[in-house]
Amino acid sequence: MNWQSFRVSPCGTHHVDEGGRAAYEPRFLEVLKFHPPGLAPVCDGEFAWHVRSDGSAAYDRRFIRTFGYYEGLAAVLEQSGWHHINTDGTDAYASRFAWCGNFQHGLSTARDNDGAYFHITPRGEPAYPGRWRYAGDYRDGEAVVQAIDGHSTHISRDGTLAHGRWFVDLDVFHKGFARARDEQGWMHIDHHGLPIYARRFHAVEPFYNGQARVERFDGGLEVIDHTGAPLVELRPARQSEFASLSADMVGFWKTQTIGAAVKLGIIEALPATEKAVAERCELHCDGVRRLLRALGELGIAERDSSQWALTDRGKFLLADHPLTLANAAVEYAGPFTAMWSHLPEALKPSNNWSAPDVFGEVARDDARCAGHHRMLQSYARHDYAEISRAIDLRGDERVIDAGGGLGVLAQQILTEYPAVDITILERPEVVAMANPMHRLRWQTGSLVEPWGLEADVAILARVLHDWDDPVAIQILRNARAALLPGGRLYIVEMMISERSVAGSLCDLHLLMVTGGRERSAEHFGRLLSATGFQLVAVRRLPALPTVIVGIAS
Repeated sequence: MNWQSFRVSPCGTHHVDEGGRAAYEPRFLEVLKFHPPGLAPVCDGEFAWHVRSDGSAAYDRRFIRTFGYYEGLAAVLEQSGWHHINTDGTDAYASRFAWCGNFQHGLSTARDNDGAYFHITPRGEPAYPGRWRYAGDYRDGEAVVQAIDGHSTHISRDGTLAHGRWFVDLDVFHKGFARARDEQGWMHIDHHGLPIYARRFHAVEPFYNGQARVERFDGGLEVIDHTGAPLVELRPARQSEFASLSADMVGFWKTQTIGAAVKLGIIEALPATEKAVAERCELHCDGVRRLLRALGELGIAERDSSQWALTDRGKFLLADHPLTLANAAVEYAGPFTAMWSHLPEALKPSNNWSAPDVFGEVARDDARCAGHHRMLQSYARHDYAEISRAIDLRGDERVIDAGGGLGVLAQQILTEYPAVDITILERPEVVAMANPMHRLRWQTGSLVEPWGLEADVAILARVLHDWDDPVAIQILRNARAALLPGGRLYIVEMMISERSVAGSLCDLHLLMVTGGRERSAEHFGRLLSATGFQLVAVRRLPALPTVIVGIAS
């Protein structure tokens, strides 16, 4: 019988021919499809192996898992680990892996015991020196790999970057184009990594005979050509752009609802009935019921019978949560909202508007000062987990963490590098709130005045974005004065792109609250060059921040 015509039976226990007749007598717990040279993986619940077209075993060995043959080799799992076998069941090589894929174009994906992905040859040897957070199969000489920062690119067979462009998500090339996603959405790119059209979509399919099916952000489906032009609309928009814009315009509803729930004590009162919340918070029952229902719409609270309780999402608003957003909710609904109301004046050339002195305002109000810095502490704890590894210290340096707040990043660095010596340079009201730690010191000072410190490394984590270029340049000059030639500067910021609008709302927020701005890599490069530094690396991380590395000239 011709194994090429066999398919897996509906019950999955054997194979059948084109007429639906059983190809052989034995039955198994599970079978997979046949692959050249006519072998199929099977298992009986205890062991796994491969069978011939008559159902007989292809070899004597047994494994935990077996998979189909590709290019003459099959991936198997046994107690010693994952590896590949030949068609006679013998090992293709001696190496073992935490996992391995199938051979495509002479290479297979593998994962080592540290969780890193790479490609191997049929001898089980690495195809190149590098390691990746993830790696996919090769197709037409290129494979998709993901770096530790979560972004993906294409590599050639020798592991070198095929085009050097990185994306939020990426697919292999198909008929000359690859599906790719940037911060704005999905598109198709060419072999140079360049978009072949300007539009972005919610989802795209590969091109087929010059056309591709795509889903727009409004839920509509259409077929496009290589220029991105619509050829056929398959489904009209499922979402009205009018309604979508209207929803954006009333975003302040959410801000004020959450802020009121925190400020009135409703968050801390849960779980409780509506009546109990009203009594504890000294509110009328109808108002409590309406606000709790609004929190339910936001996914912050949920009702079980007659009692309301916080969801996991809502628990971030508890004051004692390690990542509490309670203080952020009050700031956004109160002072920050008031600052944003002056946006029209801030954009006019009349110079009647000036940025508020938010740090001075915070310092003059003890309660707000404590809350503001708890807010910053929560964001730092959430966003800085990967920073200490990204700055690759030797481990014995003197470090200045300028504007280091309550020391979240400094403490993480000390955990990673216990022998470093760190000084946090901060405003007096912040130093007064700080808790002393071994090998961690606070020094009162101003970022824009000479620091009076000398170090091997300076860190500016979410500092420069609070200032426009003239003040940012002064801060960088002070950092340069504190470092000897060859000293390193690490800037931690959310980085925007000259080619994307992502991050622009945050940029406006900085304008209104501090007078600062978000910057691109090119912008940081110009600032560093003007202040005695050379930009040597830009390290994107899985979280929001990017680490920009400068060397003192």
